[in-house]
Amino acid sequence: MNWTVPGTVLQIPREDASHIQELFGSMFLAGGIVLSQVSGITGLEPYTVQNWVKRGFLVPPEKKRYTLRQLCRIININMLKGVLPMERICGLLGYINGQLNDESDDVIDDSQLYFMFVTLAAHVREIAGEQEREQFLDKVMASYQEPVPGAAEKVRQVLRVMLTAWVAATIQQQAEAMLKVMEKENM
Repeated sequence: MNWTVPGTVLQIPREDASHIQELFGSMFLAGGIVLSQVSGITGLEPYTVQNWVKRGFLVPPEKKRYTLRQLCRIININMLKGVLPMERICGLLGYINGQLNDESDDVIDDSQLYFMFVTLAAHVREIAGEQEREQFLDKVMASYQEPVPGAAEKVRQVLRVMLTAWVAATIQQQAEAMLKVMEKENM
């Protein structure tokens, strides 16, 4: 059964989630992707992405080409926007990365954050409780090298919020689908 990669319209088998970094990396072999490709991956209208750039949610593309880091910031925002207001999303991402339109103050690259999140999301069904979540989070965070003391705990906190918000959005979508089935049955 295919799984929709969080924040995108891409469908892959859930067991291939561990290869998402390679899949995304292959898209950037030519040095970047253009806005139409970003839209194709995320399902967002081009004007939405351009608006986010204008509002300072990410650094502008260079020569109209987006980096993997920028794509992952867009995906992170897209994934959370159905559950959290934009100012809360910006606050969450700013908690670990300071000014959103300045990558020099980031404590984690947005692509690393996103790939950690995808690993968590792909295994969320196997995580029964808080203790198991924390153990799995330890595994996901094992390769993270904090640039400043305390950065790892901040990243952990953000990943917890992202996972909770994503699960909430998934449950909401399931509820909507169930309601649609009920409405069809009553016709």
